[in-house]
Amino acid sequence: MSKISAADVKKLRDLTGAGMMDCKKALAEADGDFDKAIEYLRKKGQKLSEKRADREANEGVVLAITSDDKKKGVVLRLSCETDFVAKNENFVKLTRSFADIALANMPADRDALLALPYEDITVGEKVTEQLGVIGEKLEISAYESLEAETVCPYIHMGNRAGVLVGLNKAVDGEAYDGGRSVAMQVAAMKPIAVDKDGVDADTVSKEIEIGKEQARAEGKPEAILEKIAMGKLNKFYKEKTLLNQQFVKDSKKSVSQYLKSFDGELTVTDFKHISLV
Repeated sequence: MSKISAADVKKLRDLTGAGMMDCKKALAEADGDFDKAIEYLRKKGQKLSEKRADREANEGVVLAITSDDKKKGVVLRLSCETDFVAKNENFVKLTRSFADIALANMPADRDALLALPYEDITVGEKVTEQLGVIGEKLEISAYESLEAETVCPYIHMGNRAGVLVGLNKAVDGEAYDGGRSVAMQVAAMKPIAVDKDGVDADTVSKEIEIGKEQARAEGKPEAILEKIAMGKLNKFYKEKTLLNQQFVKDSKKSVSQYLKSFDGELTVTDFKHISLV
């Protein structure tokens, strides 16, 4: 068996971020071969992943980033078990590295992101490797991408939520800042769609039935239940669809009216919202 030097252990630690004793053991198991030692650490991570499959990964970091031309953006969540890990600078950097890869490739979904190259392995394998290093359940638990004439990002304090808002026009300056304010609105008010046309039919039917039942319970005549329910539905749209919501920074305006204060045709095409809760 090869003699394992302290310098070799440090080198492997620098390469992987694993603990000193873990690196020493990995090198011993691999007879000093660095590639085999790294593979050993990955396998350790995979075993740990299986042991922790039933653990809750409710903490983590959410990042939303955009391309330099602001035409595309990604938002993703790297989940872990404790806020101690989530607040670690290296964990945030790891999340950013995954976001950068996603932005460069714009994969269609999370599975496609996990399959992308990360140095000499894949993103998914890097997650598993770091699970062995950190000792907690880790997963890229959510990922979304967005392309538009302008994509405005917002990251909520402490990286607990990330939002992308797509606008129908190329904007900068105050209008771009306005788009970011709308992204902040999404984080705060959690709309379910851009406008009423984006609300799925099942949700609309459910809200109408709820409205009818509420009116019926109040003793309203059957003949006017439909009309009352439609009024309640319109209130639902104002509360739950982004463009119809009251703008949080100026309650006298809807989000739609706020955007039109910059440009009469400016509006939101889509948004993506990921949070820890």
